[in-house]
Amino acid sequence: MPVFTRFSESPQPGDGVSEAEVGKTEGGDGGEDDGAQAATPDPAPAASRFTHLRTWRTHHPRAARALNLATTALAAVLVVGALLLPNTLPALKAAGFARIPAEAVLGAVVVLALPRRPRLAAAVLYGLGLTALTTVNLLDMGFNEYLGRGFNAALDWDLLPDAQAYVEDTLGAGVATAAAVGAVVLVLLVAAVMVAASVRLAEVLARHRVRASKGALIAGTAWVACSALGLTLFGGPIASERGAGALKVHAQRTVESLRDEAAFVEESKADTFGNTPPGELLPDLRGKDVIFTFIESYGRSAIEDPIMAPGVDRTLDSSTGALKKAGFDARSGWLTSATYGGSSWLGHSTTMSGLWIDNQRRYRTVSAGDHLTLTKAFRKTGAWDTVGVMPGVQKGWPEEKWYGLDKVYDAFDLGYQGPKFSWSTMPDQYALEAFQRRVHGKKRDKPLMSFVILTSSHQPWAPIPKTVGWDELGDGSVFDAIQKAGNKAADVITDTTKSREEYGKSIQYSVTSLTQWLERYGTDDTVLVFLGDHQPIARVSGNHASRDVPVSIVAKDPKVLDKVADWKWTQGLRPDHDAPVWRMSSFRDRFLKAFGSTPHPSRG
Repeated sequence: MPVFTRFSESPQPGDGVSEAEVGKTEGGDGGEDDGAQAATPDPAPAASRFTHLRTWRTHHPRAARALNLATTALAAVLVVGALLLPNTLPALKAAGFARIPAEAVLGAVVVLALPRRPRLAAAVLYGLGLTALTTVNLLDMGFNEYLGRGFNAALDWDLLPDAQAYVEDTLGAGVATAAAVGAVVLVLLVAAVMVAASVRLAEVLARHRVRASKGALIAGTAWVACSALGLTLFGGPIASERGAGALKVHAQRTVESLRDEAAFVEESKADTFGNTPPGELLPDLRGKDVIFTFIESYGRSAIEDPIMAPGVDRTLDSSTGALKKAGFDARSGWLTSATYGGSSWLGHSTTMSGLWIDNQRRYRTVSAGDHLTLTKAFRKTGAWDTVGVMPGVQKGWPEEKWYGLDKVYDAFDLGYQGPKFSWSTMPDQYALEAFQRRVHGKKRDKPLMSFVILTSSHQPWAPIPKTVGWDELGDGSVFDAIQKAGNKAADVITDTTKSREEYGKSIQYSVTSLTQWLERYGTDDTVLVFLGDHQPIARVSGNHASRDVPVSIVAKDPKVLDKVADWKWTQGLRPDHDAPVWRMSSFRDRFLKAFGSTPHPSRG
């Protein structure tokens, strides 16, 4: 840092001194132009603080010069590296940095044209710009790795507290706090380093103005030539605009998100079934106990990926056979989820509302209104009691009103006394048994519509519960030994292959728990609709995986499945690869129409 002070206080043309006077000073600090090293005394008024450093430089001129050159080279590497840093981990390769960044050339031209004080201000702003660029690129890497998309500055800040809560539940409060503090410290450190590097380079360029001007001219000419000729190296253009392009993309993404929010407000007011009278909603399901169940992270990859599919497919096929023996039949297809890798509530709300809810602002907008959800349609008829079973909810959940649920059973209402399984508060088998004891198995005046969210297949897929005898579940304490013997979350998170294997096992567990529950407690009037909310994270499903999730309808009454015969879904619980694929937002209207509902649109 003392070196920066000396540079910043050297006279420059335009500072009231001549070019010749500047030349006298240039040889005294590093001697880059003439190869000589002079021990020019530091003119700074506060030079007493740097007495030891000046003495060391005087007695060790070669080492001082080497340190100056090394520091300058490091500053250049940091600046150029930040300008060329990609926003995905697969693109993070040494060959990607063999480029000429336009932003570096333009930055050099600007600082060479400015007098000292404006030059320092420009260098500081440039360093802060590099900090912003580096931060959004690192955020993009994380979001692409886990959610299969880039970071959105207009929408995604709300997800950061959820990410911290997930780390706390998975790895402990200490790790979560350390990660949050570490992230803040990292940003501040990047800012300090980038500003220091920018100031360093700005002052070096100004001290060697003639050579720097020639170098900038050569680099600029080379950039223009490479751009005009479309020259590439290692699979990418030599003339790079990566830094400016990345910031432009994020700016456009932010603007588009804000515009989208305004448009979605109007879209959510219109509803195909918004004015449908209660008597014309779902007449063909009257008298049936209907259960909508989401299995966490249950995606197409579970059924088709070579690592996960064999075990999951065996489970689906054996469960289809077991249900067949119990009198149930099933039809299955695919839905393209509005989310990926996380934010499960976006998948839930998209399925139930018939609107494409792919970000938090859309979710807040629609859940604060009165748009008709599929679950609310059951309640509106007056022919069903409606209930939610949410073992993942551990705080107030005002959305229950929007979903149209008479009662919600959260993590504290199901009587569980066993251990948590990483993020999941309780095993799916226990949650389903508690649902049976407290709700489904009780006598009532009306049939029941249930909205059930299963959580055992939530990442990090360690430890995973094991199925026990249904009569042994008790208060859940039976899972103590299973949880202790399971894998540690930290061991699975850091191993991609292990994550994929354990993910597949978690889906097998969830599907088995649900289908065994149906075999055990399902009746002639039970209709089960179960599906995934989204694909697992990109590190498990792959960087180019689809957004598709399986969806199945299971019932004993053949008339129920006859109503969806024209959907052309696959028989059984495992949808064929080429089974119909619909957008998740289309499910609500298709379901309502299939079971006799009459459209009466509302226009908002």
